[in-house]
Formats: sequence, C-alpha cells, structure tokens
Amino acid sequence: MGRQNAERAVREFLAINSTKSVLTCGFAGGLNPEVKFGDVVFSTNQPALGEVLVRAGAKPGSFFCAPRVVTTAVAKAELWHKTGADAVEMESEAIHAVCRERGISCATVRVISDAADEDLPLDFNQLIRPDLSVDYAKLAWAIAKSPGKIGALLKLQKRSQTAAEKLAQVLVKSLE
Repeated sequence: MGRQNAERAVREFLAINSTKSVLTCGFAGGLNPEVKFGDVVFSTNQPALGEVLVRAGAKPGSFFCAPRVVTTAVAKAELWHKTGADAVEMESEAIHAVCRERGISCATVRVISDAADEDLPLDFNQLIRPDLSVDYAKLAWAIAKSPGKIGALLKLQKRSQTAAEKLAQVLVKSLE
C-alpha cells in the first residue's frame, strides 16, 4: 500500500522482467457520486486498451493518488470538488512515473470498493505502520474498544471480495 511501496515493487519487478505494458490494478474509493460500488474504472493513454476495457465492462475515469486512506464521505466530497477525480487510490502515480522513465505504457484499472457517499468503518490511517503495513495489534485494540464495528468490518470484507471478483471478471474478459 502506498506510493513508496508501489514504486519499490515495480522497480524490483522491472529490474528482472521485460514488459511492454503495466496495469496497476486494485481497489479505489469513489469520489464522484456517479461512480458506484463495484464499478471498474480505468485510465490509460492507450486508446486500443481503453476500447478493450470498455468492451469488458470498465468505465473510463480519472484518479487521484492520495498519501493516506480517505475514510469519510465528507473527505471524499472535498477531494472530488478539489481534484475533479472520479476515484482515489494510493499507488498508481508512482507506478506510472516509473513506467514513463522506462518508456513502458501503463494503465490504471481499479474497482470501487467504497462509494463516494460511504464512510469506512475505521480510520485505517490510525492502524498502519510507517511502512503502510497493517499493525494488527492496533487493529485488535480498535476492535476491542469498539466491538460494534465488527459487523461493519465483516461487511467491508464481503464487499471487498465482491469488488475484487468484479475486477477479475473485467480483466479476464479483456483478455478474450
């Protein structure tokens, strides 16, 4: 999770692999109220790939690469008004920069895991270490302090799985 981790990972990958194109895929939060949970949104400067993704069920859109998890509907609305982006995520900007350096085409393909009008059940920024990995002790403490959040966390887990399946369907369909 995060720009630095994404940049390191893509650099390590490209150091030992050769490719003509990179897709950065995963979850995003909705900023634009018209973008709904489960929508697969993409951004690419490759018109042919864009056509393939549209045929596979994805929608063209724009992304804002945030340094932190955007956890509330209020913060999402503010970010949408400020940036005009359709969705927010935390890695693609760094991946695109590395690909530009190397002359490799790159596209972002993300599924909306939480819509613009939805709050996340916890402030996940409070539960991550400086390297942006989850601190499970902090997560356990947050749940122990607010056991009423368990239902919302389980719902988020189920919705994330559903969203991941929708992303996979689009990606598989785009290969056909």
